[in-house]
Amino acid sequence: MEQSSSLLNPNAYTMDSPHPVYAMAFSPSVSSPLRLALGSFLEEYNNRVDFVTFDEESTVFRPEPALSFDHPYPATKLMFHPRPIPSSTSSLIASSGDFLRLWQVNHDGDGAGKSELRSVLNNSKSSDFCAPLTSFDWNEAEPRRIGTSSIDTTCTVWDIERGAVETQLIAHDKEVYDIAWGEAGVFASVSADGSVRIFDLRDKEHSTIVYESPRPDTPLLRLAWNKSDLRYMAAILMDSNRIIILDIRSPAIPVAELQRHRACVNTLAWAPQAPRHLCSAGDDGQALIWEVPAAAAPGTTLPPEGVDPMLSYSAGAEINQLQWSAAHPDWIGIAFESKVQLLRV
Repeated sequence: MEQSSSLLNPNAYTMDSPHPVYAMAFSPSVSSPLRLALGSFLEEYNNRVDFVTFDEESTVFRPEPALSFDHPYPATKLMFHPRPIPSSTSSLIASSGDFLRLWQVNHDGDGAGKSELRSVLNNSKSSDFCAPLTSFDWNEAEPRRIGTSSIDTTCTVWDIERGAVETQLIAHDKEVYDIAWGEAGVFASVSADGSVRIFDLRDKEHSTIVYESPRPDTPLLRLAWNKSDLRYMAAILMDSNRIIILDIRSPAIPVAELQRHRACVNTLAWAPQAPRHLCSAGDDGQALIWEVPAAAAPGTTLPPEGVDPMLSYSAGAEINQLQWSAAHPDWIGIAFESKVQLLRV
């Protein structure tokens, strides 16, 4: 693994990985240096999760091979526990793939430490196998809860302290591709059925459809719920350059459609501290930062030419992953091919 500063952009720092990278997560610890978990994408059973730190002053990446662990199949998502214990040398990290797994990561400093599997959470009553998990989200307001989405049309809410299912819902008519928490007991999901649905755990029999794709059976792949302003969500469609911005107070009609990518969008993330800033990235190799327009007043519309991004960055290759650090909001991480880049924004 190597570090270098991009000649094209002095605020981009690149690390070469020994394998293609897909899943990526920033540690939520505000202490320096930044720590990243990186999941390999190898089309075989044996995959890896590696850890690396980045020193903002020296702009050097430092691998932490003692913390790396083997992972069955590529991880579809990685997340650190959203509420780290201050000054703790231990982290809890979750991964999804064939199952939801929890790992204890003990980093003793100077590259020392180890990781160990804490639990494998399987919601199948009848066998040792379950339908693959497409994604999950860790509930910041209620960290004992993790919600998972699956190709079997369900969403499952786990109580990780008890290691038990709190509830499992048939969420959609087809595969569920992503899930995002809004409040402690409210989550949303997107599906191959082309809908965005909101679920409230106090009323599990019903859901609210806040958006349906105008073209039947156009899958929605990713969903991001704005933690700084819970009125807003963003979603992306399969094989589309459009990003749909939704205001849940006025469902069905998007507040805006962002269409400046020149190829399909793969990933997106809201800024952790700026309520209307959003970053997206896709197959055109671009990472774009947008200022999402506020909900228009009744009777007004957005300009017909659409919204232009505030900032753009070209990676020169298809970007398949993007994360915006909540603890260090000046940094965005992107992954393409076998490279990880940190962008200072």
